[in-house]
Amino acid sequence: ATVLLIDMSRSMFYNGCWDAAKRSALALDTLLRQQFQRDDLELAGFSERAERLSLMQLPSLEWNEYSHGTNLEDGLRLARELLRPYRGKTRQIILITDGEPTAYNEEGTVVFENPPTERTFDATLREVIRCAREDITINAFLLDRTAGMTEFIETVARLNRGRVIHATAGDLGSYLIRDFLSHRTILIG
Repeated sequence: ATVLLIDMSRSMFYNGCWDAAKRSALALDTLLRQQFQRDDLELAGFSERAERLSLMQLPSLEWNEYSHGTNLEDGLRLARELLRPYRGKTRQIILITDGEPTAYNEEGTVVFENPPTERTFDATLREVIRCAREDITINAFLLDRTAGMTEFIETVARLNRGRVIHATAGDLGSYLIRDFLSHRTILIG
């Protein structure tokens, strides 16, 4: 069971990554429907808050310019909840992002901090640890190569025993499909 978790923040739109992420989601869905019908795929997006997405709405889904922040904590929380019914299956979150988390939830309120602070990182990493405790792997496709973002996502992978794949908007889809197939083969074989 997989949740494809897509960053829907402003930078994804401005950096040309938003359309690549949508195309990658459609490609992964097509692959699963054609070759792995027993696999389950859920879609979720996050910016200020996380939301469940449907495949039907994805092609026409537009970026919300009034939304502030990259609330990865909320995205991971939602993905974990979406995977909860699939206990007993191999569960993973495929994260597509281009930026550090700049928002987190505190007592039901979204706190926006740009540049991100230790509180933002700590809140997000607590959710990463919750995923690890529930045996949910987080594999990140990182569309940003800044030192801070790379270090943060590598920390996520280390805490969760996941992978980090560096990609660009142009090669995201092929990297995502190739990684999914190679990992799927390892799990089966």
